[in-house]
Amino acid sequence: MAEPTVAVLAGGLSHEREVSLRSGRRLSVALREEGLTVREWDTDSGLLDRLKAEKPDAAVVALHGGEGENGSVQTVLEMLGVPFVGTSSDGCRRAWDKPIAKALAAEAGFTTPEWVSLPHSTFRELGARQVLDAMVERLGLPLILKPDQGGSALGAQVVRDAADLPAAMVGCFAYGDTVLAERLVDGVEVSVTVVERDGGPEALPAVEIVPEGGVYDYTARYTAGLTDFFAPARLTEDTAAAVGELAVGAHTLLGLRDISRTDAMITADGTVHFLEVNSSPGLTETSTVPMALEAAGTSLGGVFADLVQRAVARAS
Repeated sequence: MAEPTVAVLAGGLSHEREVSLRSGRRLSVALREEGLTVREWDTDSGLLDRLKAEKPDAAVVALHGGEGENGSVQTVLEMLGVPFVGTSSDGCRRAWDKPIAKALAAEAGFTTPEWVSLPHSTFRELGARQVLDAMVERLGLPLILKPDQGGSALGAQVVRDAADLPAAMVGCFAYGDTVLAERLVDGVEVSVTVVERDGGPEALPAVEIVPEGGVYDYTARYTAGLTDFFAPARLTEDTAAAVGELAVGAHTLLGLRDISRTDAMITADGTVHFLEVNSSPGLTETSTVPMALEAAGTSLGGVFADLVQRAVARAS
């Protein structure tokens, strides 16, 4: 059987465009090393015409943020009948909305930091000061503020003093209309990649994240040298098993497919806290998925070549 022709979809117009282009380039090189014919396509107004005219055997969604993770591009691929690596449109929507993902995780029995989620309109209509005071009374300090949708920690800010909340909220609202305020949990931060095999989803070794500045924000994620990574993470056998179970559980619960990355925090008492899950994780030089693949003794190209074959088989 001839190797399939693959369209790697990257770029787009989200805040994470540059990161997506880096992921797409790295993945394209890795797939070519596996012998696949790869086309790198920016996700723009010409995408549908290219998909119809050139008809790749499969696509790989290497988009981060916006249409690449909220299910929009996946819906278009489903409408056109193009097989693709990654989560279906329905699963993407569940994972993309952080409050929904956290609510489902909590309902399923996973531990997740206490949170509230409020749109910008609530602060305008009910008074920002009063709402912020109620937020602090409910959750305490410190807090971490995040846009309810989005990735790469864009807009995320840690607030330790109530006086800093108004400015932090403004910064957060620059990336979305709704803010997720979450009680900050101190501990060991890890990310866990899940890859689907013939036997079902499997958790790869967790990657421990130690940012130089204490917060794993956008700069710490994508600037070499600002974060130390340990792959596998420096965890006990029992804790490593627990974070793996959490990641597989979140992957399954949210209906994700092929590959995902779950972010978690482990407190001093050994409790594993679910933070969020990413249906289209980064593949750059500083991203944790390639680190996890290497720690597992496999390669980026090898794993994604297998996932391409799975996507083609799903459509046959």
